[in-house]
Amino acid sequence: MHSFDVSTGVDGPGTRFVAFLAGCPLRCLYCHSPDTWYRRSGRPMSADELMAEILRYERFIKVARGGVTLSGGEALQQPDFVREIFTRCHERGLHTALDTSGALGAKADDALLDVTDLVLLDVKSGDEETYHRVTRTGSLEPTVTFAHRLADRGIPIWIRFVLVPGLTDAEENVESVAAVAASIPTVERVEVLPFHRLGAAKYAALNLPFPLADTPAPSAELLERVHGRFRAHGLTVY
Repeated sequence: MHSFDVSTGVDGPGTRFVAFLAGCPLRCLYCHSPDTWYRRSGRPMSADELMAEILRYERFIKVARGGVTLSGGEALQQPDFVREIFTRCHERGLHTALDTSGALGAKADDALLDVTDLVLLDVKSGDEETYHRVTRTGSLEPTVTFAHRLADRGIPIWIRFVLVPGLTDAEENVESVAAVAASIPTVERVEVLPFHRLGAAKYAALNLPFPLADTPAPSAELLERVHGRFRAHGLTVY
C-alpha cells in the first residue's frame, strides 16, 4: 500500500475513500506519481487493516453517495487484494471503483469483476505507436480487450485520456481514442485530463529526470477541439 486519501468528484461518484497500491508495469512519460512505480515504495497492509481505515469513513461516504476506489500505481498488480477489499465493501453496501490502465486486465477474474461497480479506465492513446511512446512499454490491445469484457458484463466505464501537447494531441490519435470509446456500450463518460507538471517535485526528490519538464499545459483551444472530437462520436465529455 502506498497511501490513501478521501476525495470528492475525482475518483468516481460522490466522496470516496481512495487507496493507492504500490507498483506499476508502465512508465508513462506524463506520470505524476513516480513514487508509486515499485512495490517496495509501499508498505505491507492486510485487508483487515485497510478495511479498518475504510470503515472509519463508512457513514460519511454513504451519506455523500460515494464509495471506495482502488488505484495505483496499478491496482491489478495485486488482484487478489482488490477482490478481497471489494468483496468486503459490497458486504457493507459500499460502491466500488477500480482505477486501472487495463494493461493487466487479464488478471481480473470474474469474481473480482462481480464486486466491481465502476471502472475508471485510463486509455493512454488510440494507436499502438503513440501508446508505446507514452508508456515506454506494452500494447494498447489488452486495454481494449478488457474494456469489451467489462461491457459484456454490463460494468459502467469512465474513460480517462490525458491530453499532452506534442504527445497525445495528434488528431489521428484523438480520433482513435474516440472511436475506441464509442465502440464500448457501457462507457458513460470520457474525462479529458489536461497535462500538468505538478509531479515534477516528486521526480526531483527521487533524483529522476522528468521527461516532459518543458511541455506546456494544453491550451483552451486544444481542449475544445479534443472535446469536440469525442462529442462527435456521441460521447459525454468532461
